Order: sequence, then C-alpha cells, then structure tokens
Amino acid sequence: MPQRYAVIGNPIAHSKSPLIHAAFARQTGADLEYGRLLAAPDDFEEAVRRFFADGGRGLNVTVPFKEQAFRLVDEHSPGAAAAGAVNTLIPLPGGRLRGDNTDGVGLVRDLRENHGFAFAGRRILLLGAGGAARGVLRPLLETGLKELLIANRTAARAAALAAAAADLGAVRGCGLTDLGGTDFDLIINATAAGLTGAVPPLPPRCLAPGAWTYDLLYGDRPTPFCCWGLAQGAAQALDGLGMLVEQAAESFRLWRGIRPQTAPVIQLLRPTQ
Repeated sequence: MPQRYAVIGNPIAHSKSPLIHAAFARQTGADLEYGRLLAAPDDFEEAVRRFFADGGRGLNVTVPFKEQAFRLVDEHSPGAAAAGAVNTLIPLPGGRLRGDNTDGVGLVRDLRENHGFAFAGRRILLLGAGGAARGVLRPLLETGLKELLIANRTAARAAALAAAAADLGAVRGCGLTDLGGTDFDLIINATAAGLTGAVPPLPPRCLAPGAWTYDLLYGDRPTPFCCWGLAQGAAQALDGLGMLVEQAAESFRLWRGIRPQTAPVIQLLRPTQ
C-alpha cells in the first residue's frame, strides 16, 4: 500500500501541494499518495489524530491551522518554536507528534539557491509582524545578513517580534511610517495585503541600487507587490512560488530522509519561466 501524506487546511481545494509531492515521489521512486484534507475549524485536532491513527505518515498544515498545530504537538523544532507555528507534522513513537516549520528554510533556499541572492552584509526589510513573518524570521537571521528591520502598521507588534528574536541577530522593529530615508537591498512582503490587491504603504526610494523584492504570496499573474517592485526599479521582483516548492521539499526530507530536486517542479508549476 502507498504511504499516506496530506495537507490539511480550510479552504484546501486550491492547494498545489499534492501536485508538488507527486512530482517528488516520481523523482525519488517513492510509493506514496498525498491528498488534501479539509478540516472544520472546531475539528482540526481530531482530524489530525484520525489521519495518523489510520496510518498517515506526515501532514502539512496550512491556513488557518498553523498556530493550532503548534499547540497540538508534543515537541517542536527550533524553527517551529521561534515561529510559534507549525506547518509540518511528523509522527513519533507512542502516538506523539513533532512539529516543524519549513517556511523560512523554503524562502532562504529559493532566494539563495534558485536565484543567487547573497545575504551576507545585506540590509533586509521584512513587512508584517504576523504568522508569516514569524515563520521566516529565524532562517533569515541565520543567513549572515547585516541587519533585518521588521516594519508593521502597528509598530509595537514589530518591536515585540524583533525583541523576541534579538538573540538570533541584528534585528529591530518599527512602524511603516518610520521608514523614510532608509533603503534596503531586499524587501520581503509577509503581509496579506496582496489578497485584496493592495501594497503596504512604503516611502519612495526605499530600494537601494540593484535591490530585490520578494512577495510570499504567489499567483498565475504577478502579485501587486511584484508589480510595485518592478515599478520601483527592482533588479528582481519575485513571488513565493519557489518558496512553496522549497518548503515542500524540506517537509519531504524531514519525512523521508531525502531532499528532492526542486527546479524541475518549479518549472512544472510555471512552465513559461
């Protein structure tokens, strides 16, 4: 029988994860099936328990359940502990669960391995102070960057997130209105503004010469933040599709002990590039 994996969320029908993991399985010769699992908001924990009780080997967790997954598991990886959220569930002996968060690893690998971004000595702006920002914070601070500034509409949330990560590297927080006169080598959008067609309000000339932009969101068309980056003269304006594939590859490695190749899968999902 194929080994069973799935992604759990609500909504879930749009998820590309089954396509990604099917491609990984073909690459590695793995006999597995990977499905979508829709859970009601009040049934998440029971749905997870049922999946593993029925022999499931691993679950990815997507919105809105990543923080619930963090509270559910018996032990956390350092990345999950720093994020306060879990996107990968790994079964342990005795019915226990380990939670990991592969989002930040996926972001860093996409930028560094797929696009050649050099983090060392760079000044990076991270927009947002919610779950998406927390999920990528630790891996970003481990890259050797010069400074990471977290900017959020509510300055206090950005400052609190920066304070919680202060032992990991040079990080501080501020409000979006406090960004005037500063420029950055990379601006990462970890807000959900693009879901409504909006872009976080940023001052002019906040991109350094040759700077890049990166949107954690992705779509069939350039996201609003990608369009903003191109209009501002960004050398690269990237969306989060590569991050999606890279975080999936890290989950696959955690479950199966082998990292699949990601470039062919990114090409599969976006064949025009």
